[in-house]
Amino acid sequence: MEIEFTGKTAIVTGAAHGIGRAIVHGLAARGARVWACDILGDELQETVATTEPQRGGNVHSSITDVSDPKAVTNLVSQASAETGRVDILVHSAGGTIGQVGQPVEEVTEEQWQSIFDVNLKGAFICSQAVVPGMKEAGSGRILIISSGAGLGVSLTGIQAYASAKAGQIGFVRQLAHELGSFGITVNSVAPGFVRSNPASERQWGAMGAEGQERLVQSIAMKRLGRPDDIANAVMFLVSDYASYIAGQTLSVNGGR
Repeated sequence: MEIEFTGKTAIVTGAAHGIGRAIVHGLAARGARVWACDILGDELQETVATTEPQRGGNVHSSITDVSDPKAVTNLVSQASAETGRVDILVHSAGGTIGQVGQPVEEVTEEQWQSIFDVNLKGAFICSQAVVPGMKEAGSGRILIISSGAGLGVSLTGIQAYASAKAGQIGFVRQLAHELGSFGITVNSVAPGFVRSNPASERQWGAMGAEGQERLVQSIAMKRLGRPDDIANAVMFLVSDYASYIAGQTLSVNGGR
């Protein structure tokens, strides 16, 4: 099985580091024209600089706020200018937005909403923007990076994060049924704990040596996930080999 995306146009949100960066690398190495977007400009440029495109692939960067419909519409217009469509959308933007767990009675409305804006609202806005072109083409792949927190209890203790990630999974199921007849698949990957960005590094450090060991020992593979582990699952789900997989959430967590 050889997966390739020659001639395909892809958008990857949350591409500045970690999982999003690994997905950009994977798509470009298999020939895709990739639009990497994030709000972190310096880190985004590092993603571009560290990408090694093959088979005619290339990478463009775009500083884009995925919670801003106008910005996302502009991104999709740029990405689809050459072929008239976006073939693949991977929504990896999200996370805890620098927040930490606290009692629910202390959570502000602004804290709650900021997490929903990037994780769930962003998934909706980005999907909505690419769907018309995919419908016209009669094919497309939408992949949303959720989390094990959306299927169970979040290690972060952040109520909004667990809720937004669960919301993404529900959105995936519903959208898959709406778009399947147009040849568009919608799926999700739910990573386990991956040390992939400053937020996850802070969380890892806060566990302490004993907590870190407990977490590792709770995983069947006895190691933490790596960004490439998640990216490899994404490569399959957005490929032609996954044309009959829709509305699914794949846990990539080492067997936790």
